[in-house]
Amino acid sequence: EVQLVESGGGLVKAGGSLRLSCDASGLTLDDYAVGWFRQAPGKEREGVACVDRGDNIIEYADFVKGRFTISTDNAKNTVYLQMNSLKSEDTAVYYCAADRLSWCRHSGSYNPDHWGQGTRVTVSS
Repeated sequence: EVQLVESGGGLVKAGGSLRLSCDASGLTLDDYAVGWFRQAPGKEREGVACVDRGDNIIEYADFVKGRFTISTDNAKNTVYLQMNSLKSEDTAVYYCAADRLSWCRHSGSYNPDHWGQGTRVTVSS
């Protein structure tokens, strides 16, 4: 059974940084595309970043390029999202998601099979 557990959310001031972690079990990162989505209050869910080691793909949403970095630690089976230069509009619940299919270039339309419970990020201005 695939399980994804996010951590690392919290309250941070604008301009600050946070690192989110997604601890994955029941899967091998090389066999899955894993990424992050977010959903702000009153807004639709949006893809943030995705990594597919098998196909050597990393994708970022335009609104986080240059500020967020997705990375993996295969030994720990963990996916990270380093978030720098945070803005108030980054406030949202962040979700980790995974699927065997290579969905990184289709995060706007694809619904991965596996999801974590989410971790809340609040950026104060």
